[in-house]
Amino acid sequence: MEDLSVIILFLFVLFLLLGSGVWVGLALMGVAWVGMELFTTRPVGDVMLTTIWTASSSWTLTALPMFIWMGEILYRTRLSEDMFKGLAPWLARLPGGLVHTNIVGCTVFAAVSGSSAATLTTVGKMSIPELRKRDYPEEMIIGTLAGAATLGLMIPPSLTLIVYGVTINESISKLFFAGILPGIVLAGMFMTYVGVMSRVSSKWNPLDEPKMSFGQKVANSRFLIPVFLLISVVIGSMYMGFATPTEAAAFGVIGGLLLAAAQGSLSWSTFIQSLMGATRTSAMIALILAGAAFLSLTMGFTGLPRGLADLIGELDLSRFQLLMVLLVFYIILGMFLDGISSVVLTMAVVEPMVRQAGIDLIWFGIFIVVVVEMAQITPPIGFNLFVLQGMTDHEMGFIARAAFPMFLIMVVMVFVLIAFPEIATWLPDNIRKGPGG
Repeated sequence: MEDLSVIILFLFVLFLLLGSGVWVGLALMGVAWVGMELFTTRPVGDVMLTTIWTASSSWTLTALPMFIWMGEILYRTRLSEDMFKGLAPWLARLPGGLVHTNIVGCTVFAAVSGSSAATLTTVGKMSIPELRKRDYPEEMIIGTLAGAATLGLMIPPSLTLIVYGVTINESISKLFFAGILPGIVLAGMFMTYVGVMSRVSSKWNPLDEPKMSFGQKVANSRFLIPVFLLISVVIGSMYMGFATPTEAAAFGVIGGLLLAAAQGSLSWSTFIQSLMGATRTSAMIALILAGAAFLSLTMGFTGLPRGLADLIGELDLSRFQLLMVLLVFYIILGMFLDGISSVVLTMAVVEPMVRQAGIDLIWFGIFIVVVVEMAQITPPIGFNLFVLQGMTDHEMGFIARAAFPMFLIMVVMVFVLIAFPEIATWLPDNIRKGPGG
């Protein structure tokens, strides 16, 4: 009963602060401050400063701003236009036609971005005009883009996986490799849905693409070489054990700058814009992580995580039942918070439960990411929905309805992960161990 009153107090203060427009990171610190004042006799200021400094000075966390900067650089290149030129000839003849460029384009760009919003914006500005010109159904254009852009949260380098790994002190490299196969499987499920809808939907009547010879298709594929080279450098350096995630991120930034320079899209102005964009995003995430670290310490003093874990243990839930409870919990939480905030806000409580249930934390990281992906396309605070609304001028209701089938596919993906956990665990269990991280 005491645990319940503490939870109610924390939630009340949290939603009061969030509802008043306070930044998420500062709201977390506010809740932690209240908890420290009420439940401990330690000097709150000293504890807060020490905790924030420790959380902010993690070497593993340095990969985060580097990957964000790489994505910002690539966002300002002609990479998306080149990807469409390279992918379109090969995808046009598949059932569903060029709508697949949304999914494949997002999958490819996710492997050099790490951000769902960057993936959505970059691929969307390329594909939406082209698909509209060819008279593809608007709901399918918007829905597949909203769903596939969430792959930026799973396919490495994933900002959410970096934050998860830092929060629970797990290997970032292993989490990255755990995300590869599930990301590809989810992309395949999206493509299967598009293929089926192209056969059964009465609205599907796009313009025919001009036929191209095999030689012409191969010639167009040259546009894909830069992005695949960059993916090979970033992911390959970690897979082969040559680099930690932080070092691979630095290679990615250098590769992104070289790619932008080769395309003629690197100027002093775009360099500064990319640097400032990365700084703003990194500072926002660092503030959330610092607030979450302070809140985690406070909750430790209250004994709340252990109490809740014991309570879950007393309920004697099976592993599957616990995962179902967490699935519903994160879907509801994701309607009001972004993915990174959801992860750092809950890990102090959820991690002991998961460990006690004997669930693999690498696998659980992928489970969390899939559920957090859903949060990107669920109203009222689905971030991808807001980005798409700004890009297309559609009403939020239309975009949410278009994205709903993708949400259901992600729910199916959760059950696929539960039934076949090896999808997430095989690669990290078999990769060559790198020099750290």
